[in-house]
Amino acid sequence: MKAITIQPGTADSLRLEDRPEPADDPGSLLVQAVALGVCGTDREIIAGEYGWAPPGSDRLVLGHESLGRVLTAPSGSGFAEGDLVVGIVRRRDPVPCPACAVGEWDMCLNGRYTEHGIKAIDGYGAERFRLEPDYTVKVDPSLGLLGVLLEPASILAKAWEHIDRIGHRTRSWAPRTVLVTGAGPVGLLAALMAHQRGLELHVLARGKTGLKPELVRDLGGRLQLLPCDGAPLTLEDRTPDQELTRALRELTTGKEGRPMFVEIYGSREVGLGAGIAALELRRASVETAGCRERFDHREWVGTGNDPSWRVEVTARDIVIGLLGGSPTQRVAHGGPQRQDGAIMYQSAEGPEPVVLINEQRCIDSQSGSLFAYSIQVRSEGKTLVGCAAHNPGMPAP
Repeated sequence: MKAITIQPGTADSLRLEDRPEPADDPGSLLVQAVALGVCGTDREIIAGEYGWAPPGSDRLVLGHESLGRVLTAPSGSGFAEGDLVVGIVRRRDPVPCPACAVGEWDMCLNGRYTEHGIKAIDGYGAERFRLEPDYTVKVDPSLGLLGVLLEPASILAKAWEHIDRIGHRTRSWAPRTVLVTGAGPVGLLAALMAHQRGLELHVLARGKTGLKPELVRDLGGRLQLLPCDGAPLTLEDRTPDQELTRALRELTTGKEGRPMFVEIYGSREVGLGAGIAALELRRASVETAGCRERFDHREWVGTGNDPSWRVEVTARDIVIGLLGGSPTQRVAHGGPQRQDGAIMYQSAEGPEPVVLINEQRCIDSQSGSLFAYSIQVRSEGKTLVGCAAHNPGMPAP
């Protein structure tokens, strides 16, 4: 059969290799692998930073987050052919310590425990493996492949158990709100459990990309963001047709980890769980320096494509740059004027350049970024069309 193995302590020694079938053991379950979870511990083992091979071997079968289907089971074990099962990762130490002696091997005191796929026992990353009935958990068949999340979910179940124990030291403890610090896989599982408990849910996410905001919102939670000033902030989307949510989803797909700039109009709430209610989306962009973006003394910034160009409007000047074209052009303007509903800046030295800015939705043709303004620049007999952003630190035009 095939198995995923690693040489602990050696980076990038991961390989798929042939292994003998599990040895006969009439007292254990023979299990066919269905799914295998991969987490940060596996990445550390693959990088050679962690892990121990079984005694007498230099390689370890990887995998501790398992899901399998029983092929054979001993009589009276409580398991039957076809059952979906998950193997418990840790085994008690042989002494045993006081914690292991009472079945709490997750609290082992002397460190002599072993762990499948991590420490001194082969893991579940093989086509077939054996499990002792006492270290096997039967999974509700309705969960299907989601059963592979049982091991990471057990971490949260333990956390909730200890929260309850600590909280119930006082009879007045009646929690209403939970803040989950982190929106990774374990954080999102914690959010799910908080939702199941009927608590008001807040999730603190350092990033604003990917599916995390959508998943938290589906749980009825409110996303906690870290804006540029570093102060955690609760954000609720009240934009028409949830335009903010849709823009975040469309812009961040496949661009996880990119800095993002979001400009909104809204209202600040007060009281428990206070934050920002977004009423209107003014800008959403991933093609940005994020928190490093500064308008300084610029009132407007406009960009466009075919060819790529950029224009900046300061209190005194119009500055135009054309990629692969004319050198940067800087001319003084005579101040903002109104022309047919548009804001116009015109050269003080001649008829061009002219900048026209209209308050209307504009989508960048390359990045998909959303802007509240469209812009036209007329210069040297050409008209450039693109999107514009207004300095959010200035009064609305």
